[in-house]
Amino acid sequence: MGEDPIETGTFNNKAIYGYDTVAYFTQNKPVKGDESITSQWRGADWYFSSASNKALFDANPEKYAPQYGGYCAYAMSKGRFVGVDEEAFTILEGKLYLNYSKSVREDWLEDTSGFIKLADAEYVANADL
Repeated sequence: MGEDPIETGTFNNKAIYGYDTVAYFTQNKPVKGDESITSQWRGADWYFSSASNKALFDANPEKYAPQYGGYCAYAMSKGRFVGVDEEAFTILEGKLYLNYSKSVREDWLEDTSGFIKLADAEYVANADL
């Protein structure tokens, strides 16, 4: 049996621990979502800091959702489903990648294309999509 396709932590159902995934693209930083502005997608609750961000997500969730369901992209390249630090992120070619920590993000940045190729295969093979 694989892992959950969206990382929500252990005791809740919040994607990216309640942070607004659209804000990474529109503000280039993590922004805490508002509990009154949410959507459901792929079995998780997605929180947004504004109604306009929610509307953008609802119109095209694949565009704004983090890669690998919000699990650490570097760890995913090694077949591991690991949580993230919402401050450790990278946007590459219009896609959001999260990492376990800022120091892991530095390792990730050394070969993003290689790690992405590996992580793409691992996520498809091991997540319950």
